Amino acid sequence: MKKSLSVVAALVLTVFALTSCSSKKAATIKIGSIGPLSGAVAVYGVEARDGAQLAVDEINAAGGINGKLIELITEDDEGDPAKTVSAFKKLTVQDKCKIIVGSLTSGCTKAITEQSQAMKVIQMAPAATAENITIDDSGKTNPYVFRACFIDPFQGTVGGKFSAETLRAKNAAILYDIGNDYSVGLTENFEKEFTRLGGKVVAKESYSTGEKDFNAQITKIKNQNPDVVYLPDYYATVALIAKQLRAQGITVPFVGADGWDGLTENAGDEVLNGFYSNHYAADSTDAAVVKYVTNFKNKYNREPTSFAALGYDSVYMLKDAIVKAGGDSDIAAVRKALEENEGDYVTGHLTFDAKHNPIKSAVMLEMVRKGGKLATAYKTTVNP
Repeated sequence: MKKSLSVVAALVLTVFALTSCSSKKAATIKIGSIGPLSGAVAVYGVEARDGAQLAVDEINAAGGINGKLIELITEDDEGDPAKTVSAFKKLTVQDKCKIIVGSLTSGCTKAITEQSQAMKVIQMAPAATAENITIDDSGKTNPYVFRACFIDPFQGTVGGKFSAETLRAKNAAILYDIGNDYSVGLTENFEKEFTRLGGKVVAKESYSTGEKDFNAQITKIKNQNPDVVYLPDYYATVALIAKQLRAQGITVPFVGADGWDGLTENAGDEVLNGFYSNHYAADSTDAAVVKYVTNFKNKYNREPTSFAALGYDSVYMLKDAIVKAGGDSDIAAVRKALEENEGDYVTGHLTFDAKHNPIKSAVMLEMVRKGGKLATAYKTTVNP
């Protein structure tokens, strides 16, 4: 009899334990995260993931959202659009995520926007700046796709304006990746703004993704004697180009965009006298930025790049929308709350326009030496 009671008691405890685990699992808000955690642009993905995780940790430590804790499920796409699609399928089908943060680069992010619409999954892109991310081929807004960053037309315009007005350049050269939507979009808008302000593009040279030797293009650029060289690409390629530009004796300023984030750990003095547009300045005295940078350093023992700040803001914007929607059970209500969102975040005061692009300022950062190390310093702010 005692043995029978023991068996029954064990079964009851087992059922209770399973029920408790199931209840605990159900009482979470799942957010999928996709980004390049390995590969050529891994810095972007790791930074965005760590920024998002910091936000999740802070929100959970404060009690979560309406009593639910956030569970961040991260997948590596290696910067490969095909792998982004696979990661999206895994997160949405297997993990049942209805909210995705990612991916990071424009090509990878664009690879899953149609699926996001079809499945009514909210997709928040931290750093995909290509104009066509939040709109379809007809120019219609994708209802479930948002982004935390400003877009290439604005960022390219900022670079052109900064070169003409702050650097007072008259003649510009451009060296860009003809097969990269990000690089092409920035180039078009830099050229448009720079020439609008009276400047002249005296050399416009291109290369293909993956090239390592740019000396032929640089020789043509040098022969045109520009006052500034615009380099709209990611940090690994920019580091190679800058070294070859300086080796050929080109000493003029270089200007770029947020893809330069990561240069401080992957380049040398060749990028000094370089400036790039970005989403925030880590050396800002704004109280929210100071708190965020301090918390990030305490957790990860390094200074956060803009990609970390954008990942962090992405989670907090989603949190604010979920709170306003009364929870995450009605994704359509969360989407509507996002459209109406307005608030102050680490990367600035933010609202969304009709195409789900944030309306906010850009900063220009300068590559400098601090304490014997390559670093960035705030230069100026350019408003929308």
